[in-house]
Amino acid sequence: MKLDKTKKDWWQSAVFYQIYPKSFQDTDGDGIGDLPGIISRLDYLNKLGIDGIWLSPVCQSPQVDNGYDISDYQAIYPVFGTMEDMERLIHEAKKRNISIILDLVLNHCSDQHPWFLEALKSRDNPYHDYFVWRDGDGVTPPNDMMACFGGSMWTYVPHLGQYYFHHFAAQQPDLNWENPKLRRELYDMIRFWVGKGVGGFRLDVIDQIAKVPEEKITANGPRLHEFLQELSKEAFCEEGLVTVGEAWGANVERAKLFSSRDCKELSMVFQFQHIGLDQQPGGEKWDLAPLYLPDLKKCLESWQTGLEHEGWNSLFMNNHDLPRVVSRWGNDGAFRVESAKMLATMLHGLQSTPYIYQGEEIGMTNIRLPLEDYVDLEIHNLYRDRVAAGYNPASVMESIYARGRDNGRTPMQWTAGENAGFTTGKAWLPVNENHTSINVEAALEDPDSIFYYYQKLIALRKQHAVFREGCFTLLLPEDEQRFVYRRDTENEHMLVICNFKEEPAPLDDIEIPATEPALSNYSELSDYLRPYEARMYIF
Repeated sequence: MKLDKTKKDWWQSAVFYQIYPKSFQDTDGDGIGDLPGIISRLDYLNKLGIDGIWLSPVCQSPQVDNGYDISDYQAIYPVFGTMEDMERLIHEAKKRNISIILDLVLNHCSDQHPWFLEALKSRDNPYHDYFVWRDGDGVTPPNDMMACFGGSMWTYVPHLGQYYFHHFAAQQPDLNWENPKLRRELYDMIRFWVGKGVGGFRLDVIDQIAKVPEEKITANGPRLHEFLQELSKEAFCEEGLVTVGEAWGANVERAKLFSSRDCKELSMVFQFQHIGLDQQPGGEKWDLAPLYLPDLKKCLESWQTGLEHEGWNSLFMNNHDLPRVVSRWGNDGAFRVESAKMLATMLHGLQSTPYIYQGEEIGMTNIRLPLEDYVDLEIHNLYRDRVAAGYNPASVMESIYARGRDNGRTPMQWTAGENAGFTTGKAWLPVNENHTSINVEAALEDPDSIFYYYQKLIALRKQHAVFREGCFTLLLPEDEQRFVYRRDTENEHMLVICNFKEEPAPLDDIEIPATEPALSNYSELSDYLRPYEARMYIF
């Protein structure tokens, strides 16, 4: 069943699929995925039932930050293909009623972008004010703010006698949204892509565009919502366009401003409060701690009830920056299939729009590599810095195995053959050895596979209004093993029961409807919950 995308807010019943192009499908043997590879797999995605593809950055880039450093917003990075390939992808996807959601970075660009190259020429250059500059002496930066990728947020340019601001790498200068000419250039660029037929945009770190460096404000600045409302009015004119704002600093109240219809800003937000629940209090993501299930339930409950009738959220547990959730919160050994299905049931039963990350639908797992085989700079910087600080090297590697971003970037596992069917060449990142048993080909041949379970979840969301409209009620909030909730409309009801552990759990304290589950990850029902069992009742 395909959605009618002429209807307003069609995306509230949709399911999106994130593709990390570098790792999805290579067609020219260079070991890096490409746009023709994505086109070749559209029928597979259509079979899954998804409604849109969030395409991680494919624009021209020096690739300092995996494409999030854009040097030309209106050109394609040649390793991925050509503009003609991109146009064909949009066209072929549209034939299958799949929208392409383009990943755009509007907070910063590459230091190789023509705007910045011009800005470096002189203070009087018309492009100089496209960026954030402060006078200085090259000795003491304007303040002590530290960049996300290490070092100062300020880089000195001697011939200008000024520092430029960059929240991320020095090669990613932040754009100055205070400049209306800069904003107009960005709006015109977005209209270029709308003209190409894209169905929407995922907006990287969009909550950082209204920064105030003097006050050390990098997110949720005073003009943020003014800028977003102008952006929506000038660039997102078509009603059916989907706009997704990545907002690491979002809470429920801020998310209402981003995504409420009254504010006219974005369709939905990406927020990350649930992602940091399994780390040490006050620590970084590398400081591992077991997930305490009541914390996850309370976090998700706050978003479900807080945005009810007032905003819209995104649902995800995996992406290109995160480890594989079946290894993180499930069991990637004996109960990999059961726990992958359970986690999917828990997430897809919630209100908001789900995002499936490539390979999630077949239960791909984390990888353990020797340090030298990892590609991600974050991993190598972490190892260097923590070992230098006195951490045990073995414990640092355990953190990398658990949280490293390369876990989500290993090549897609299509077959049991060489390089998992991803490439005929040498893959840019090692393929997980378990591709011989975990792959698309095997999943499609097994009617009880994780793939077909996701297919059913997607179909149910389109068939039942309770997914979109049902009020959320958390049951058993303090239970450390079971995640149980209801969704209710006037005419339709849902009950979701999930066992988060390997140990059995009781059912006699839950009021179960006198009907068969719409979906369950065990073929036969029992009077108790088996390891990682999940049930979804719709009645």
